[in-house]
Amino acid sequence: MSESPLSEWTDDVRIRIQEFQRTLRRTAEVLRGTTIDADEYDPREHGSLVSFSGLDGYEEIDRYWVDAPFAFVSINYDDVENEHLYQVVEPELDDLETELLDRLFADIRDSLVHRRDAGTEDAQSEPGGADTAEVVLKEELRELLSMYGVDVDEATFYRLFYYLFRTFRGFGKLDPLMHDPHIEDISCDGYDLPLFVYHDEYTDIETNVVYGQEELDNLVVRLAQQSGRHVSIGDPVVETTLPDGSRAELALGEEVTPRGSAFTIRKYADEPFTPIDLVEYGTFSLDQMAYLWLAIESNKSLIFAGGTASGKTTSMNAISMFVPPRSKVLTIEDTRELALYHDNWLSSVTRERRGEGADITMYDLLRSALRHRPEYIVVGEVRGEEAMTLFQAMNTGHTTYSTMHADSVQTVINRLENEPINVPRAMIQSLDILSVQTLTYVGEERVRRNRVLAEIEGIDQRTGDLDYSTTFSWNADEDTFRRNDSNILDEIQNERGWSRGELLEELRNRKRVLQYLRERDVSDYRRFTAMINEYYSHPDRVLDTLDVDAEISTGFD
Repeated sequence: MSESPLSEWTDDVRIRIQEFQRTLRRTAEVLRGTTIDADEYDPREHGSLVSFSGLDGYEEIDRYWVDAPFAFVSINYDDVENEHLYQVVEPELDDLETELLDRLFADIRDSLVHRRDAGTEDAQSEPGGADTAEVVLKEELRELLSMYGVDVDEATFYRLFYYLFRTFRGFGKLDPLMHDPHIEDISCDGYDLPLFVYHDEYTDIETNVVYGQEELDNLVVRLAQQSGRHVSIGDPVVETTLPDGSRAELALGEEVTPRGSAFTIRKYADEPFTPIDLVEYGTFSLDQMAYLWLAIESNKSLIFAGGTASGKTTSMNAISMFVPPRSKVLTIEDTRELALYHDNWLSSVTRERRGEGADITMYDLLRSALRHRPEYIVVGEVRGEEAMTLFQAMNTGHTTYSTMHADSVQTVINRLENEPINVPRAMIQSLDILSVQTLTYVGEERVRRNRVLAEIEGIDQRTGDLDYSTTFSWNADEDTFRRNDSNILDEIQNERGWSRGELLEELRNRKRVLQYLRERDVSDYRRFTAMINEYYSHPDRVLDTLDVDAEISTGFD
């Protein structure tokens, strides 16, 4: 016999009453006034803040923290579709915690604005600012919970703290991706579309991070504002540098990106790559690095060319660590990417017109740079009239480095000689070395390789063409580098008054130093630069140290 509608109604009422009673008990538990200390979170004592049991249809192949103990990443693989998924796992909030967080957002924002207006120093601008910001935010959170009369356990406190901190001091939902050292760039293609990242092990991979329309528009505006730039529907595209140094291309609305606001962030490495890192990754060989080291000390000018994400700027930044320690270096960029560990370094960045002010272009900065009498000029990328001034600087004896988008030596020459750059062929002769890099595959691994190191030799008197020779070239079949004769080394030998034997010995010694640093995994840019500077000052002392260490190692063997 079936139950009557009255019986069904009674069961429904009973369920609703039980749910209401549970809500009352939960409310009673939190409305007691906070007593939490919350100075240190211990997962062993307070329990885990996050949990993840996997995704249906996927196999988890990797898992690692990006912001312990708050957020980790789970890399999953779908064998049927042959694709990976990048899953961000963060603390989950129940309904009451979500409501509490919404209220905290508004109240803490007002409190932080009041602190700023009252003249309280920005915690992040101080040394150790991130730690100070955490302390300030915890204090604010603790005071507000006490004001609300809410008592929460340690796990709840830290779940709330995490979301507050990533909103006010971080990048919101982007925070885990920005903290992931394995990610090189982040791409958002529009509203309600999953973000994609370029992972150094899994290459291009889809994430579970998605932005709705209002949320994405607000994020793009916020990223621009944090960088001191303006973006609007009337001026919807902005290229800028984020506060952490990452490079961002932003587009607002559907004016130029029909699927909605979009952005691409190229992550900034906290620790710049050194020549040892580039050797470890196989981008260059030790012989190439010894050659570049000697060339840089000898004031030879270089251009790094390659396609997008081929590592041009990274390589230029790394080899700049070979610049002698007291030399004056001046860098010029559209967006801040270069980071030199050098005492006598003047950094300059272009500026777009604001109000009635005038644009300050790379051309303007380069002309100004020559008045500072730098020994080395580093230009982020040449693509217009600034190239003429750069080559004029080369012709007047300045050592210059820059990057270009080109996939071969001949393409670089063609771009330099034609619109919009238009450098006369006679001036291009002042360029000494051209490095062409590529993003390619070795087996199934995606890698960056220096395809060729070429030397510009001058104009052929018969044909009128610009001649160049290949000093190093990459053999793709064997993933090795082949070495040829070098006119630049011949020039250095003559300039230094060395014999051929002395030149080769100097190259061997520098290769030994680099090998020593590589074997001891000295990739920290501070330690690396210290050793290079020591070699400049006391080469014999450094080589003696290498000999002693070699003898000790042999003795242990």
